[in-house]
Amino acid sequence: MKKTALLMTIGAIAASVLVTQWAPAAQQAQAEVKELMTRELTDLPGKEGKMITVTYPPGYVGAIHRHDAHAFVYVLEGSIVMQVKGGPEQTLGVGQTYYENPADIHLVGRNASDTKPAQFVVVLVKNKGAPVTIPVR
Repeated sequence: MKKTALLMTIGAIAASVLVTQWAPAAQQAQAEVKELMTRELTDLPGKEGKMITVTYPPGYVGAIHRHDAHAFVYVLEGSIVMQVKGGPEQTLGVGQTYYENPADIHLVGRNASDTKPAQFVVVLVKNKGAPVTIPVR
């Protein structure tokens, strides 16, 4: 009986460690996106400006995507790693900026820290009503 209880306890601990270390990315904490404002750009027919904040939790790694917009990024807190297809990977800290054009494929978007969140502002110039991000396979 004692051997069975001991083996069950060891098995439960091992399973817990495996689940923690190998949890699928879908269980990872998600980025938090808050819309600050959206305005129609009357001198650019069919276009709008949108301003958002994005918070990456510690260790966050985003999926490959594109914006179909001009995207201007300004880091408020922490540091982030960004890369578009054909460009270098860049680590950005507080006060640094980044730009993506409508044709760019965003390959890398992640928090540079596994222990601290990172937050940045994004200003987008895009087609009116179009989604902010478009997944890329």
